[in-house]
Amino acid sequence: MAEMGDSNLKGITVTQQAIASCCGAIITSLCVTPLDVIKTRLQAQSNPFSKGKCFVYSSGLMDHICVCENGDSKAWYKKPGHFKGMLDAFVKIIQIEGIRSLWSGLPPTLIMALPATVIYFTCYDQLSEALKSRLGKDNEHIPVLAGSLSRVGSVTVVSPLELIRTRMQYRRLSYKQLYTCISSEVAVDGWFSLWRGWSSTVLRDVPFSALYWHNYERFKKMLCKEVGVHEPTFFIAFTSGVASGSIAAVITQPFDVVKTHRQTELWTRKTSEIPQGGRPSAWAVTRKIVAQNGITGLFAGIIPRLSKVAPACAIMISSYEYGKSFFCHLNEKMNQRP
Repeated sequence: MAEMGDSNLKGITVTQQAIASCCGAIITSLCVTPLDVIKTRLQAQSNPFSKGKCFVYSSGLMDHICVCENGDSKAWYKKPGHFKGMLDAFVKIIQIEGIRSLWSGLPPTLIMALPATVIYFTCYDQLSEALKSRLGKDNEHIPVLAGSLSRVGSVTVVSPLELIRTRMQYRRLSYKQLYTCISSEVAVDGWFSLWRGWSSTVLRDVPFSALYWHNYERFKKMLCKEVGVHEPTFFIAFTSGVASGSIAAVITQPFDVVKTHRQTELWTRKTSEIPQGGRPSAWAVTRKIVAQNGITGLFAGIIPRLSKVAPACAIMISSYEYGKSFFCHLNEKMNQRP
């Protein structure tokens, strides 16, 4: 396997970083989305979604709250099927509905997943370089700081877009109606109303990013030393991504469960026009889950999450590192021309 080149940013422009992360995001979504489409179809088969209910859909890069619509027989999550498991569902969906059905729901989620991913990865590299010049190249706190700050930035940018997307999905609003709806909400609750659900997302994603980048950089250095190379190969980046993504997913699973409970409850009450009242805190939701299901309730769904997160992390980081290496070598060739 060819070496991918140094992971630093020498000779790589911000635009090239953005292109590399964008390509990685598209590849990741194409690879991981079928897993979540199958999971959602199996979930709907055992417990049909009713109007106003919510489920979480993931493109492999980020989660989205989807609100079930009423009377739309063409909705991809309502299509009939008698599946015995993931493999059976995979084969039957391709045979009966065509292979394109495995990417149902992908286009609208990519609209936000792409900018969020570009911001996240580009900011991480830029912050890492800035921190290295201040704290030293080998400071172990750099991945934690850079990963946390870049995640906060990407979540903050995308949260209002997610709110708007869910509104449009549920009520089929025109842009004028959407503007009126958002304007009235801002007038009543202020601009911060556009960031509802932000705290829950940050509570899960920031610890995940801190753990992920810290472990990724450690595993990458360790494997480079073990293999005897100075620069990471595609295999090293992929393996490091799987390991660090799995560890971060397991440790932050309770945050994911609490976040999902809070978001789905918020949207179910909102779309069902139930009076909002006081929204329970993350701690209150945690205590409720533990009281009903014990500590194990906080780790519900860990296997399905790992089946998405681990490969998504591996595909994204190895594609991104390969993209940066490609541009690094391209720039070197361009600079060597007379």
